[in-house]
Amino acid sequence: MNSLWKGLRESARAELSQRDYQQKSLAERLATVGVEAGELVGVDRAALAWIPGVEIFARRIYPQRHRGFFGEFARRGEGDLGRIGLWPRQWATATMYANTAKGFHIHPPSIPEGVEAADWFAKLFRDMPENYQLRPYDREQWDVMFFVQGTVEMLLVDERAGMDRRVMRLLADGDDQRGRNNVGIVIPAGVAHALRAEGARDVIMVYGTSTSFEPSFEGRIAAGVESAPLPEEWRKYAGL
Repeated sequence: MNSLWKGLRESARAELSQRDYQQKSLAERLATVGVEAGELVGVDRAALAWIPGVEIFARRIYPQRHRGFFGEFARRGEGDLGRIGLWPRQWATATMYANTAKGFHIHPPSIPEGVEAADWFAKLFRDMPENYQLRPYDREQWDVMFFVQGTVEMLLVDERAGMDRRVMRLLADGDDQRGRNNVGIVIPAGVAHALRAEGARDVIMVYGTSTSFEPSFEGRIAAGVESAPLPEEWRKYAGL
């Protein structure tokens, strides 16, 4: 520390740190401290460490005076989901209480018999990235997520064999907060994803999956945050 802090005890100066207020690039923030989801809509992905297969598209929320608001999720065969040929087979909803988190969750990619996983992903996302018909949506779980209440922090980590291990960190808003952070998010199989409710409001989400619920598709990594361990004295008393 410089002489500005010479009025503090040496022991305090040894522990002192300062926040870095320098503005980082979008690419740096996406992979570290996180960005607002709206910053990623329509962005040049080539300039970022974008995870192949991830889609982030804008939604519009309409105010209804004296009543509330209205928002669409998606229309079959239209928009970004229509472009990539994805339409969920199952829809579900989930609520996350304020200050809680989920994940990391991950779903297994489907690899054709006799093909190396790295070669398959290279074909899908490097060699023929716009040939969406090659994607085995019906054999592996892709998620598309929407948020109708609260603010959520999302982390995505690409764990597919042979792919660069990229991280995307972003904040998305529910319909109760109209703005550019109202988005839909597509998450491919093999990409680990975690969610954390930000602020004092519960998060309500609606999500579609490309396959019906299959327990064997549900993987967990570093998911201890989902547990609620009993106090040690309770465990000791109850013999647990």
